Amino acid sequence: MAHVITDTCTKDELCLETCPNGSIAPSHDDANFETATQLYINPEECIDCGACVPVCPTNSIYPVDELPAEKAEFIEKNTAYFQK
Repeated sequence: MAHVITDTCTKDELCLETCPNGSIAPSHDDANFETATQLYINPEECIDCGACVPVCPTNSIYPVDELPAEKAEFIEKNTAYFQK
């Protein structure tokens, strides 16, 4: 896993628009967009380009090695989203 989205995500989709390989979900077109509490990064597909980090207006995206300890649970939450 290269990057992690945390609970301050507002689902503005700016990261979705800049992700070159579509590893962030759900998009507003997905059936579960309304019920999702945040967006998530697929750890198997993220190419570690970092394009999503500077466009996030809420600073909700972290490189995994810079993730604050109190946000560590979001590593599993991002992974679990794609295991459904």
